[in-house]
Amino acid sequence: MDSSRKEQQQDQNQKESKKKRTGVWVNGPIIVGAGPSGLAAAACLSQHGVPSLILEKSDCIASLWQYKTYDRLKLHLPKQFCQLPFLGFPENFPKYPTKHQFVSYLESYAAHFNIRPNFNQSVSSAEFDPAKSLWRVHTDEFVYISRWLIVATGENAEPFVPEIRGLGKFKGKVVHTSDYKSAKEFGGQKVLVVGCGNSGMEVSLDLCRNNAVPYMVVRNTVHVLPREMFGMSTFGVAMALLKWLPLKMVDRVLLLTASFILGSTDELGLRRPKTGPLELKNVTGKTPVLDVGALSQIRSGKIKVMEGVKEITKCGAKFNNGQEKEFDSIILATGYKSNVPSWLKVKDGMPKTEFPNGWKGHEKGLYTVGFTRRGLQGTSSDAVKIAADVASQWRSAEDCSNSCHSHIILLIGEN
Repeated sequence: MDSSRKEQQQDQNQKESKKKRTGVWVNGPIIVGAGPSGLAAAACLSQHGVPSLILEKSDCIASLWQYKTYDRLKLHLPKQFCQLPFLGFPENFPKYPTKHQFVSYLESYAAHFNIRPNFNQSVSSAEFDPAKSLWRVHTDEFVYISRWLIVATGENAEPFVPEIRGLGKFKGKVVHTSDYKSAKEFGGQKVLVVGCGNSGMEVSLDLCRNNAVPYMVVRNTVHVLPREMFGMSTFGVAMALLKWLPLKMVDRVLLLTASFILGSTDELGLRRPKTGPLELKNVTGKTPVLDVGALSQIRSGKIKVMEGVKEITKCGAKFNNGQEKEFDSIILATGYKSNVPSWLKVKDGMPKTEFPNGWKGHEKGLYTVGFTRRGLQGTSSDAVKIAADVASQWRSAEDCSNSCHSHIILLIGEN
């Protein structure tokens, strides 16, 4: 069977599968994703008396945090900048909560607002019916139908693995940071860490503290800032200064202070971009590294900084500067990507409007939360605005829902 016939058969199978799915009317927005973004959206809606339904492909809330993060991870920002709307962190939590404490906070948040996601519901497609102004969200078993769809799967839904020549040849262990838990299993090894963002830095630090020898690949320029400046959060200082000074001026202050505290990073192989850290974050979404100890280990030579990888070999790697070294393992600290394009079937795709107005989609009733490149503060801002917008439409929609649908379950055969 040629490829075109296979594709036709797959399309036919999908259509047949859709016909057999049970349709469920959702009297309120459908939220895809039970991470911080989905929970925040549901909580904000509940404050307006608007019910919602969260569909989550995993078996728990915040599955990325629970299953795809390393053990030593802590929030990079103080807890007051990471709390979700209407419920803060417990007072006894430290300034920078651990990942386990953050998950505990999210579980308490869900319980407080009586949020009960439908777990193990992987969304295969979501499409808008313009004739009826309804969204149809397909899973393996059901077609969920609503006037509103809130995309809350986030910017970091799936691991990103770049094309690296020869990677498949390597005979040692290759692991993405989404599957990395602890440096204990790498003790005594020479490890190539590909990536120098916050994850790459922290994994390298974890490795050298567990008797491994990390070689960290720096492929591009990077801003490294101290996590704190004179006892105050660098992020908090930046937010305070932005109330009084233009962004470019704040960037200058941050870089001068960072140079005073950390010294020059260029001489360590960590060249700074020409664009300032906050401006770069706004334009590209690239987050500056907040140093938690890796820089001192680089200076001491315990973390080796390497130029870009030219090729992976059976036993190691060749680098752009001509060096070649052997390694026992490779860790890909190459970040994550969104999975939305694979299932959201809309003509114009995700909203392209910049923060703070990127929460409303092009199609009627489409919203996105957690795609602002502003971390959890951006998530909270999106959730509050989405809930207010949906609530303004809710009462008239509720009257129609009660008379037309009565919360019934339908058998869908019109797809």
